[in-house]
Amino acid sequence: MDVIVIGGGIAGVATAYQLRAAGHRVCVVERHATVAQGATYGHSGTVLPTPLDVWFGPTFMASRQNAKNGIVNKAGFNGPARQLVKQLAELQEPNAFGHQYGLLRPLIELSRDTLADMEARFGLEFEQASGVLYLVRTEQEWQQLRPALGLLRLFEVPHHELTPEQCAAFEHSVRTEPAFAGGVLFDQERTANCPLFTKLIKQTLDTQGDVQFMLGCEVASIRLEGQRAAVELAPRPGAASRSREVDVIHADAVVVAAGHGSLALLERLGLRLPLHPLRLHTLVAPIAHEECAPHVAIVDAVKRIAISRMNHRLRIAGGAVLQSAGQIDKPLGEAVTKEALALLGQATHDWIPGAARISAALPWEGAKLLSPDGLPVIGNALHPRLFVNIGHGPAGWGLACGSGKLVADLISGSAPELPADTLAALRADRFR
Repeated sequence: MDVIVIGGGIAGVATAYQLRAAGHRVCVVERHATVAQGATYGHSGTVLPTPLDVWFGPTFMASRQNAKNGIVNKAGFNGPARQLVKQLAELQEPNAFGHQYGLLRPLIELSRDTLADMEARFGLEFEQASGVLYLVRTEQEWQQLRPALGLLRLFEVPHHELTPEQCAAFEHSVRTEPAFAGGVLFDQERTANCPLFTKLIKQTLDTQGDVQFMLGCEVASIRLEGQRAAVELAPRPGAASRSREVDVIHADAVVVAAGHGSLALLERLGLRLPLHPLRLHTLVAPIAHEECAPHVAIVDAVKRIAISRMNHRLRIAGGAVLQSAGQIDKPLGEAVTKEALALLGQATHDWIPGAARISAALPWEGAKLLSPDGLPVIGNALHPRLFVNIGHGPAGWGLACGSGKLVADLISGSAPELPADTLAALRADRFR
């Protein structure tokens, strides 16, 4: 089959890879000049989510005070944003949290296997590093994590609960003063460079054939025509007028994997998804003092700020801002951006003082989609030739690899490697 994938981020490129592996011809349409330039560019290094950092559950918005939960509420926090927080708050109850994570868990394991296969098949090196240490400030926050710790034991996820002294003994950059409650070590989980991985997969596809990348092209609309589908491209700025037919690409199926840009395309088809954009921030800072730099990734478990080492720099990601969806294409404003970036700098100073030169850090800001039940939207939608792969949130970029495999299986007519309840929980029509 001929398949068009809209979006050249990690989700789109991973989907293209799996479609090509399944024997399809693929065209990836990306509005930027190269891949991995949108939300993918600012991903934290965390590869796969654990119960401690999925964006739902007991610690999500546990406190409405910005300094405590790491989430900034921008002025103009409107009805849909409040509704999102209300729905996610329902998953703070331990049984609801456990049920929802149980639905996500098979996708995490499929993603782990799929990523490992891609990595081994081509000998890819994308700054992989083992070990993620989640740190908890107070005893109250530690109690909020109890349901997540219970899920780790239930699903037999390898981990170690550490005292502050054990945290400092394992990771020399962590100080025991001021006092904190403890930590959870995942010595088998990894961090890696998501933009680099995405570009390496594109290079692999370039050499294999059957995958075309149309870069610097923006999709204006999607057409669904019986047993065929097509996308209409927007005219390039300054380009000479061309016939309408030249700007239309026909295919047997279309996969929408364009991040928050997917929502407008789907709404024009009559598909409204209650996904909400979450503005996130990243600082890439040079290491200030080698003796202070961590050798494993550090995650502030409640503020959801991840600090991962990549060669001679630290990637600090978090600083989430909830705002009206209609404001997502407008600048945040200097005060809000400053507040969000300050959260990143403060967390770095709190946990690994002296490690990063924050004054020389390069900032990034972008948007990722968050669903009201915390799960991505993957699968067929609205029409037999239309598929979606969006809403993965900020909790682990490796999920995109398993999502791409699922979409490829569905398009190929193969039995997906996921249980029926997980498949149903990921479908777009679950929101009806």
